[in-house]
Amino acid sequence: WTDRLLLQIPLPGHEPEKPLSIVDESWEMLDPNPDVRAMFLEFNSLFFWGKLSGVEVKWSPRMTLCAGVCSYEGRGGLCSIRLSEPLLKLRPRKDLVETLLHEMIHALLFVTQNNRDREGHGPEFCKHMNRINKASGTKITIYHSFHDEVDVYRQHWWRCNGPCQSRRPFFGYVKRAINRAPSSLDPWWEDHQRMCGGTYTKIKEPEGYRKKGKKDGKKDANTSEKTLRTGKPLNTSKGEVFLFF
Repeated sequence: WTDRLLLQIPLPGHEPEKPLSIVDESWEMLDPNPDVRAMFLEFNSLFFWGKLSGVEVKWSPRMTLCAGVCSYEGRGGLCSIRLSEPLLKLRPRKDLVETLLHEMIHALLFVTQNNRDREGHGPEFCKHMNRINKASGTKITIYHSFHDEVDVYRQHWWRCNGPCQSRRPFFGYVKRAINRAPSSLDPWWEDHQRMCGGTYTKIKEPEGYRKKGKKDGKKDANTSEKTLRTGKPLNTSKGEVFLFF
């Protein structure tokens, strides 16, 4: 213990080295493949008073529209944080850190206040966000949807031929990461039908999409055409199956 104590006493003219900020660029080389669970446990101790020990954190290989999400299940207080592997693997480590901390703030509000508003970023959220930013040098923000990376995965495009094609902000475009045509399954569909009434036509999809895994290209083309036109389920020998995923 004496030796350890002596090591902590700075020599004259030598300032003790400050620990690296959690968003220091050096971490890119020191820990290029971070363990998100270990990172979560460290942040829980540093910034959240150990109150999130029961929260689950994991990568999501299929989430492509947002960088992270905090979900709550049941009345027992189950809470889970999912991080988008497709989006965050294209970003600097700093973005992973700040996305994780963003979702951990949501988890804290749920665990301590039963606040289930995933979209809410009110005074309580901002209080913790500013506290952690000041203490750690991070720049956690209210939003963390990385638009450039999201667009990489949104390769299925439709466009409306009605009046909404001249209206901001979408100009009639619907862009998705999956092949699901706009239809009554969308919560905004009724408003669109009432205010515009136009028809969506698919104008773009990933290169080679039709050929990939298709045994009968002609049949698939006919199916897609009918689906886009009607937005209804098709009858099959195994019952009704929606082609929207």
